[in-house]
Amino acid sequence: MLSEFFDTISHFEPWMQSAIGIVALAILAYVLRFIARAILLSLIPRVAAKMPAGWLQTLLDRRVLTRLSQIIPSMVFQVGIYAVPHLSAVLTNIIHNVAVACTVLAIGRVIIAILQAVQDRNATALVEERNTRSVKSYVQLGQLLTTLFTGIIMVGALIDRSPLILLSGLGAMSAVLMLVFKDTILSFTAGVQLSGNDMLRVGDWLQMDQVGADGAVVDMALNTVKIRNWDNTITTIPTWRLMSDSFKNWRGMSESGGRRIKRSIMLDNSTVRFLKDEEIRELYEIALLRPYLAQKMEDITTYNRDFAEKAPDMAHEIVNLRKLTNIGTFRAYVNAYLQAHPRLRKDMTLMARMLDPGVNGTPLEIYAFTATTAWTEYEGIQGDIFDHLMAILPEFGLRAFQNPSGNDVTLGIAGSLTATGAK
Repeated sequence: MLSEFFDTISHFEPWMQSAIGIVALAILAYVLRFIARAILLSLIPRVAAKMPAGWLQTLLDRRVLTRLSQIIPSMVFQVGIYAVPHLSAVLTNIIHNVAVACTVLAIGRVIIAILQAVQDRNATALVEERNTRSVKSYVQLGQLLTTLFTGIIMVGALIDRSPLILLSGLGAMSAVLMLVFKDTILSFTAGVQLSGNDMLRVGDWLQMDQVGADGAVVDMALNTVKIRNWDNTITTIPTWRLMSDSFKNWRGMSESGGRRIKRSIMLDNSTVRFLKDEEIRELYEIALLRPYLAQKMEDITTYNRDFAEKAPDMAHEIVNLRKLTNIGTFRAYVNAYLQAHPRLRKDMTLMARMLDPGVNGTPLEIYAFTATTAWTEYEGIQGDIFDHLMAILPEFGLRAFQNPSGNDVTLGIAGSLTATGAK
C-alpha cells in the first residue's frame, strides 16, 4: 500500500512532489518533537525525583526539558531536507541554513532556561538560608553573552558564512562596544568584587547617605541593586557605585546579636556637688548602690583618717579630704543598673562614662549593646533605660540641662516683679 502511495506521488508535478515532501518533513519533525517532549516531561522528572536534591534537579527543570524538545524539528529539517525530491539546490541550502539558525536559537534558549533555573534555585536559597550569596548578576551576564553569541552564530548560519568573520568585525567595533556597555562592564566587575569579598548580600541592611539609601537589599542584579528603605520606598543604585563610593552594611550588627546604644544625658553643671551625710544614708536604701557606697565610704574614711593623723591642722578643710559627689555616685548607679539589666549583653562593652563638659552641661554617655537586634525591641529597651535614668536624677540632686524656653523667661520676669512688689 505504501508502494502504491509513492507510485501515485511519482506521477505528480515536480513542484508538487517537493511541496508534499516539505509538508511530510514538517509533520515528521513535529511528531518527533511531541514524542520527545512527552518522554522528557514524563520519564526524566520521575528519575530526577529519586535522586538527592541538588543541581541535577535544577538542570532537569521542566522549562529546560521543554525547550530541549524544541531542538528536534530544526534538526529533522537539517537532515531531511536533502531527501525532498525535485527541490532546487538554492532552496535546499536556504532551508538548511534557516534550520541551522533555528537549532542554534533553540540551544541558546535551553542555556538561558538553565541559567534561569539556577537563578530560581538561588532565590529560594536566599529565603531559606541567610548566608547564601546572590548569583543574579552572574546569571544575567550569562544570559546576555548567550544572547549575543547566539545572535552572531544565527546570522552566520543565515548568510552561510563563518561566525568568526562576524566576530573579527566586532573586534574593529570594540571601542564602540566598550562605550555602549561601559556601565554593564563596570557593574559586573563591581558585582564580582562585592560577591567575591562577601561585602553585600540580599537581605543585608545597607546605608548609603550619598544616594538616600537606608534599608534592606531586596535585589542584586547585573546593573542595579534595589534597596527597600525603612519607609518602604525603593532606591535603585547602579552596582558600580557600591565600589566607587562608601556604604555601611549593618550585617555585622545583626550577626553579633547585639545592637549598640550610644546616647548621652546632659547634666546641668550647676547641680554637681558633694553629697551630705544624710543624703548618703538615704542612698544606702538603693540596693544597686549599697555595695558601691559601702566600699567607697570605707576607702574615704580610711583616707581621711590617715590624712588627719599626718596633717591635723589641715584636716578641717574640705578640699583636703575625700568626699562623695552626686555625679560620681550617679555614674556608679548607672553602671550597676546597666549590669543588672536583663536585656543588655554582658559579654560586650557595657559602661557609663563622663564626656568633656561643655556649654550644654556634662554628658553622661551610655555605651551598651542590647540582647536583640530587632529595631522596635531595641528602641523600647533604650527608651526604658533613659526614662528610668531621667526620672531618678532628682534622687541624686542632679538636673538634666535644658536651654531656657520662652516660658522660663516669662516665669523669671513674673517672679522678679512679684518679689519687687512685695518689697
